[in-house]
Amino acid sequence: MDPSAAAPKLRQPSTAGTAAVKSKRKKTTVEALSHDVLCIIFSFLDLVQLIRCSAVSTSWSKAVNKLKLHQTEYFKQQHRDPNGHNDASFSQRSLSEQAEELAMGQHRLALQRGPGTVFQWKGHSVGVNQCRMKMGKVLTGVGDKVVGLVGTRICIWNRTETRNVFSSRENLFTKALCMRYVDPEAVIGCEDGKVRVFDLYSRKCSQIIKMHQGPVTCVALTDDQLLVSGSSLGTLSLSDLSSDQRVVLLGSTFSAGIKTLCFNPSSCMLFAGTTAGNVSCWDLRITTRTLWETRVSPNVIYSMHHLRNDTSTLVVGGIDGVLRTVDQVTGEVISRCIMDDSTAVVHRSTERFGTIQIESRKLRRLSENDRIDLMPRTCKPQITCLAVGMEKVVTTHNDKYIRVWKFRK
Repeated sequence: MDPSAAAPKLRQPSTAGTAAVKSKRKKTTVEALSHDVLCIIFSFLDLVQLIRCSAVSTSWSKAVNKLKLHQTEYFKQQHRDPNGHNDASFSQRSLSEQAEELAMGQHRLALQRGPGTVFQWKGHSVGVNQCRMKMGKVLTGVGDKVVGLVGTRICIWNRTETRNVFSSRENLFTKALCMRYVDPEAVIGCEDGKVRVFDLYSRKCSQIIKMHQGPVTCVALTDDQLLVSGSSLGTLSLSDLSSDQRVVLLGSTFSAGIKTLCFNPSSCMLFAGTTAGNVSCWDLRITTRTLWETRVSPNVIYSMHHLRNDTSTLVVGGIDGVLRTVDQVTGEVISRCIMDDSTAVVHRSTERFGTIQIESRKLRRLSENDRIDLMPRTCKPQITCLAVGMEKVVTTHNDKYIRVWKFRK
């Protein structure tokens, strides 16, 4: 008898089964490390690396928190003795709180003096003047292509369709100049000095508030349903949407028109940028008078933004094309940046939707005494809108390009 015929046939694992086994092995390899091994590995890492490790898996997160290595590293970075007496309030703080504090500090340092690169690519067939950024994703367009203004109507578009799926039933307001949308309401600033509030579900105008004698050029909303609006006459008004009444006028010594507003919910600070290049700040919790007023730019300021939990830095852009970073507490300009045209490099990137050409340039930092007016316009196109992310800023310039400024500590 042929011995090979009598031998049992081994069942060959399927491709899917093999893949499942490999996937399981990969998953268990990370989880199999003992706390002693993790302790040895983690001892070589700094605070940022420890924070990243804590996001790998549940067991790693528990190990990092249990060993409190992140606290030791934090004390090292603060130039304190890790073997000394710990502050009780500090020892009770969570890793996420410490991570946020560290991240905000690194973000400030990167914006203030870190090297950087500006990437740009053609994102539109026409000029683009709006941008938003959330969780690493960038949304750009001409106006607001989700909820927007068309003539004297407010409309909503589906992102995947070219026609609007909603149009306000009432065609009663004069030319609209600005808008803010917080579901389910859209707040419209109009040329007649009034702010109109539309309920997007009923498709009706729910409130009309007279806020200024001149055109309303910008609006901002707080978490407490307070509405702040600025006018071309340089006035700022604060109203309560729940009462339909003007609450107070915010004082300012600027005679120029208000062009843009930015509200920080973490500190209740309100920032206003003007057509004369000034930025002013109010703390809405304690006073109606300005905390500080600074001439940030010689020309119009179009846009300001900051990270939601950042109470330290404010990024400002305008017609002169210089990207500036301002200290939120003092109003001091701590950084001025433009692109360095002499360092342009072109490369191609293949994406799902095709191949795009990306240009990169090094960041050039300016001093207070540099003559901006003598620099070529190509290295400082006007900034019409900006959005701030962690150690990065997205800008639009009323041209076809999208630019991302990436900073490094």
